[in-house]
Amino acid sequence: MVALATAEACDTNAALLASGDLRVLQPTFQIYGQCRAFSGSIVTLKVFEDNVLVRELLEIRGEGRVLVIDGGGSMRCALVGGNLGQLAQNMGWVGIVLNGCIRDVDEINACDIGVRALASNPLKSNKKGIGEKHVPVYIAGTWIRDGEWLYADSDGILVSKSELSI
Repeated sequence: MVALATAEACDTNAALLASGDLRVLQPTFQIYGQCRAFSGSIVTLKVFEDNVLVRELLEIRGEGRVLVIDGGGSMRCALVGGNLGQLAQNMGWVGIVLNGCIRDVDEINACDIGVRALASNPLKSNKKGIGEKHVPVYIAGTWIRDGEWLYADSDGILVSKSELSI
């Protein structure tokens, strides 16, 4: 997959930015994983300090999609660790964007996916299975919806209502 440079996408899509069809996430994320740049159709998930539904979604074939998780910005525990990073890679997900924490940083950094998260925390999450799949989530200053497109690289993260051409 050819990566779309986010800076170039912003420069060449002023009308989409003005209309809100292309949005820039606030720069609050740390970069993890082997893939510094990734893009794909979005699958959304809203959870809080509970990663059962994260695993459920990652066990489904990713088919080049990006899992966007609204973890409520919690810094008290991790929602994704090395096992889930490896599962995401094995199941064909290209990336995970997490409004929350990861753990097992070295393991995630060895995975051939892109991961963006707020920070790392060694404490694991609860296992109650509470949350919502495929719902609009508000992360880093913008609404993100299931089926939209996400583009991430070292400069930042963009969300588009439709796939951008390279």
